[in-house]
Amino acid sequence: MISANDLSPAELAALLHFHADAGVEWLLEEGAIDRFAEFEAMKAARRPATQAQPQPSLGERSGAGEGRTPPRPSATARPAPAGIAASGPQPAIPDGEAVQQARFVAETARSLAELKTAIEAFNGCNLKHSARSTIFASGDAESGIMVIGSAPGAEDDREGVPFSGKSGQLFDKMLAAIGLTRASVLLTQVIPWRPPGNRAPSAAEMDICRPFIERQIALAEPKAILLLGNFSARFFFGENDTIHGLRGRWKEIAVADCVIPAIASLHPQDLLTAPVNKRLAWNDLLAFQAKLKSLSLLRN
Repeated sequence: MISANDLSPAELAALLHFHADAGVEWLLEEGAIDRFAEFEAMKAARRPATQAQPQPSLGERSGAGEGRTPPRPSATARPAPAGIAASGPQPAIPDGEAVQQARFVAETARSLAELKTAIEAFNGCNLKHSARSTIFASGDAESGIMVIGSAPGAEDDREGVPFSGKSGQLFDKMLAAIGLTRASVLLTQVIPWRPPGNRAPSAAEMDICRPFIERQIALAEPKAILLLGNFSARFFFGENDTIHGLRGRWKEIAVADCVIPAIASLHPQDLLTAPVNKRLAWNDLLAFQAKLKSLSLLRN
C-alpha cells in the first residue's frame, strides 16, 4: 500500500479530491481495525464485573420490611473503540427545538449580512457538521431577480459558492443567453450545507433550513424567481411531481406576506447528464426572460 508520505503535493491533493467526490467525510486511521475482536474483548471485560456483583435478596428486590430502595448496581464504563476520538461533532439539538431556533435566528436578522452571520453560527442542523462551507446568497440583492438552486454539490462545498464546477460553467452560459450574469442576479440555494454524498435532505433537515431560505427571499424582495432542479421546485411548489411536470409554468409562492411569481427549470447538472433536455431548459429561460422584460427588470 502506498503511504501518504510517498505522494507529491499534487498527488495528495488529487487523492483528497477523489475521496471528497466519493462522499468520504471523515478519515480515521491508516491501518485496519478488527471491530469484531474489539467487541469480543469489550464483552469479556464486562463479564467478570457482572458475575462478581452480589444478587439482591427477595426482600431487597421487593423493598419489603424497611421500605428501602435496593441499591443500583454501578455501571461499568465502556472504553471507546480504538481509533475513534472521544470528542467530535456533537449531534444536533432535537428537530422541533432546532426548527424553532432557526425561525428565531432568521426573523431577528434585519439584513442579508446579518442573516449570513447568523446561519454561519447556527449549529442546529447536522448537515453543517459534515459540510466544508456554508453556502449563502451572492450577487445583486437589489436586482429584483433571484435564482434558487437545490442543495450544494461537492464542487459548491469545496469552492464555497453555488453552481461551481462544470455545472456552474453551464449555468453561466445559460444566464448569458438571456442577458444576465451572476453579478446581475441574486443567486442562492435552498439548503446552505451539502448533504453527505449528495443525498437528498431529510424532511427534518428541510424544516430546519426553511426559515433561512424564506428569510433570504423576504429580505431581498425579488420580483421574479427562477427555481433550478427537482428538489427546489418541489420545496417551493409543495408538489411531488418530477421537474418535467413542474417546469415551464409560472406559479406563485408566498413568503412573508409577499406573493412572488416563480418558474422552475432543469438544473444545469441535469442538462450535463441528459443534454437532450437543453431544448426544454431554453424554452424556460425564454419565458423567464420575457417575464423580466415585462417587469422592467431586463432591458429589451
